[in-house]
Amino acid sequence: MTVAISRTTAEQTLTRQFEAVAGQLPGDAAIGEARKAAIGTFAALGLPHRRVEEWKYTDLRHAIKEALPPALAGDAGASRQDIDRALEGLAGLDAYRVVFVDGRYCAELSDVAAAAGLRIGALAAALPRSEGLVATVWPGQEAVLALNTAFMTDGALARVADGAKLAKPLLLVFARASKQPSLITTRNIVHVGAGARATLIEAYVTLPEAAAGQTNTLSEVVLGDAAEVVHVKVTLEGDGATHLASWMTRLGAQTSYRAFHLTAATALVRNSLFAIFQGEGSKVDISGAFLGRAAEHIDTTLVVDHAVPGCESRELFKGVLADRARGVFQGKVIVRPDAQKTDGKQMAQVLMLSEDAEFDSKPELEIHADDVVCGHGSTAAEIDADLLFYLRARGIPLGVARAMLIESFVGEALDKIEDEAVRAGLTQIALSRLAGLSA
Repeated sequence: MTVAISRTTAEQTLTRQFEAVAGQLPGDAAIGEARKAAIGTFAALGLPHRRVEEWKYTDLRHAIKEALPPALAGDAGASRQDIDRALEGLAGLDAYRVVFVDGRYCAELSDVAAAAGLRIGALAAALPRSEGLVATVWPGQEAVLALNTAFMTDGALARVADGAKLAKPLLLVFARASKQPSLITTRNIVHVGAGARATLIEAYVTLPEAAAGQTNTLSEVVLGDAAEVVHVKVTLEGDGATHLASWMTRLGAQTSYRAFHLTAATALVRNSLFAIFQGEGSKVDISGAFLGRAAEHIDTTLVVDHAVPGCESRELFKGVLADRARGVFQGKVIVRPDAQKTDGKQMAQVLMLSEDAEFDSKPELEIHADDVVCGHGSTAAEIDADLLFYLRARGIPLGVARAMLIESFVGEALDKIEDEAVRAGLTQIALSRLAGLSA
C-alpha cells in the first residue's frame, strides 16, 4: 500500500517557486544539479516538525504558514546611514565591512581596504567554480540546509592566509531593505589558515520601512592548525521575521574558536551551531544571550562533536524572557570512542520575567570514552526577591533595581567577548532591548 504524504501550502509553494526561479539563480551546471537535488530532498522531507527530534520545540511546519517569494536582486535604495542606524552599537566599529542587501553583495556600501592576508569576495561570483560550495548535511538539519542549497543567492567567500593576523574584524552585514516580504537565502564560506588570527562578525538587520521576511543563512568556517577565531552573530530582524541560521565549524589541531550569539527583536529564530574537532589540543567556547518579549520564539540548538582526543569545549547561554516569549536550548556534546582526555561543560540559564513565558531546555551528553571530564546544567528562575529587596532598601527605585539585576545576569555572557570594542557595541544593543524588558 502506498501512503501519500500531504504537504502544507507553504511546502508546496517552495517547490513551485524553485521551479520558477531556478534559471535566475547563480552557478554553473554542477551547482544547478546540486540545487535540483536539494529541492528534491526538501520535497521528500518537508519542513521540520515536532516529530523530528531536533525540532520538537520549534515546529516549522506549523509556524511557517506562507512561503515568501525568493529575493533575487538587492535594493539599490539602501544608504550608509540606513545601515549604520540598523547596526546600532556596531555602527562605529572599526572593521572591514562587507554589505549584502536583500541577499546580494553591495559594493558601494562595503568598505574593505587592502588587508594583508585577507581575500574576500562575493559567493555569487564564485559559484561557477562549484567545488566545495555544497555543505555537509548534519542529521536533523537536512530540510533547512537543502532549502539553503536550492535558493542561495550570495554571501561572503573569505580566506585568511596562513599566519595572517587581521588588524580589524571582518563585519558581514546582511540587511533587508525591500518593502516587499521575501525569502533571503545566503551562504558564507570562511577558511582561516594555519596560525592565522581573525574576528568575524555577522549582523542580520532590517532597515527602516523594510518589510519583514524570512531568512535562511548558512556559514561554514574551517580553522587550520593553530588558528584563532572569534565568531560573533547579531540577529535583529524585526517583528514578524523568521530567521533560520546554521553554523558549521571544523577545527584543526591546537585551534581556538570563540563564538557568541546575540538574538533579540525577531519573531522566530532558530540558531543551529555545529562544531567538530578534527585535530587534537583544540578549544571551543560558544556562548550567547537571547532576549525575548511579546510572542517571540528563540531556539538555540548546538552540537559539539569531540571526534579526537585532548580537546576542550565550553558553552554558556543566558536568556531573558518576558510576556509570552519562548526560549529553547538544545545542547549536545558528543565524545567519540577515541576522544580520551575530553573536557566538556555546558550551561543554559534563563531569567523569567513573566508567568506566561516558557523555556524548554534539553542538555545532552553522549559519551563513548571513559577518560573524560564532562558536565551540563540548566536553570530557569525569576528575579531574586532577596536581591531586589537589598537594592530597594538602599533607596534604588524598583524599575532601576530590576534593570540592574537583569543587566548583571546577561553581563556574564557578554563578558565572554574579549575584544573591548566588540563587547561595548553588543552591550549597547543588549541594554537598549533590556530597558524595555525591565520595566
